[in-house]
Amino acid sequence: MARKVVVLGSTGSIGLSTLSLFEQSGAPVEILALTAGRNVERLIEQALRWRPQVAVIEDEAKLEALRDGLAGTAVRAAAGAAAVSEAAAMGADWVMSAIVGAAGLAPTLAAARTGAVIALANKESLVCAGPALLAIAKASGGSVIPVDSEHSAIFQVLQPDCAHRVARLILTASGGPFRAWDKAAMRAATPEQAIAHPNWSMGAKISVDSATMMNKGLEMIEASYLFATPEDRVDVVIHPQSVIHSLVEYADGSTLAQLGPPDMRAPIACAFAWPDRLPWPAPRLDLAAYGQLTFESPDLDRFPAIGIARESLRLGGGAPTAMNAANEVAVAAFLDRRIGFLDIAAAVAGTLERMNSLGDLTAANNDDAVEAAMLVDASARRIAAEVVAQKHRR
Repeated sequence: MARKVVVLGSTGSIGLSTLSLFEQSGAPVEILALTAGRNVERLIEQALRWRPQVAVIEDEAKLEALRDGLAGTAVRAAAGAAAVSEAAAMGADWVMSAIVGAAGLAPTLAAARTGAVIALANKESLVCAGPALLAIAKASGGSVIPVDSEHSAIFQVLQPDCAHRVARLILTASGGPFRAWDKAAMRAATPEQAIAHPNWSMGAKISVDSATMMNKGLEMIEASYLFATPEDRVDVVIHPQSVIHSLVEYADGSTLAQLGPPDMRAPIACAFAWPDRLPWPAPRLDLAAYGQLTFESPDLDRFPAIGIARESLRLGGGAPTAMNAANEVAVAAFLDRRIGFLDIAAAVAGTLERMNSLGDLTAANNDDAVEAAMLVDASARRIAAEVVAQKHRR
């Protein structure tokens, strides 16, 4: 029988890879809903191909264009953040959560409440409300399967019966486009250089996060929540070839790794079929062609985002949420050329310092995880905007 599927963020890189995987594998799926942020043209193309029950564009100004594009079909058009969450809660068997940023939090939690399997590519859902998301999914009879290649790797090699014997989770990082750059060169880096990732094809925001290594900081927080592992047992190693996607070290000294070519369809296929495996024409790993795999420790001076994330995880409460929000504001300012590349991490650190001094890093005591996270998120965005404005004036 066809699995009922919702794809949140269908027009982004993960959404495109998800639909490409379905196309190439011939997986039996019934698409209930596709959602997008602003790319109405691509959403229309996808809706005409997959014929979901509903296509949702978050930007309400583009609803008329969506309706026009779907005229004469049975596909219903909708718009707005509430409509995205409604689509997430349609009762799918499997929901791809691939909306970038904090906008993905509410619909991901809405999907979790239905008991669906959540294929999680939205970092912010875990960073901002990880414990709540996992608890809601468990209580509803659903599950959360990570799609980030690093967490998918850990998920695949972490033996449930030996989880209490894990010594370390080791996340691998490509090092991004600036791995070998000195700070003077990084200070002058342009947005075009920052988004030119050497291994992965990703959206602009995620690519900048890879360049600053904030993506690895966010992933440390995710891994700690997902796999119930203390911060001091989550490490990062630079692995430029992006062949080993992460490793699990056990108490007996054994270290298990998951390997594969850098292709996001592989972890998506894992999340879709688990505990089975989905046959599809996947690119195969040819280790001889690589010749050698190399590793190095991250430089925390040139890439301070890793240390900032570790400290946020130590602080707990609303600190990870605030860090994420400040980073989104700072990355947007960098892409708009209002601040320099090295100002991104500095702006995040400045925001956290100011919020900590004001006592604003304690998550609100609220049963609604979304509302609690959004209160911290809004405060962090306001302060981050002030910090960015000060850096822009210099």
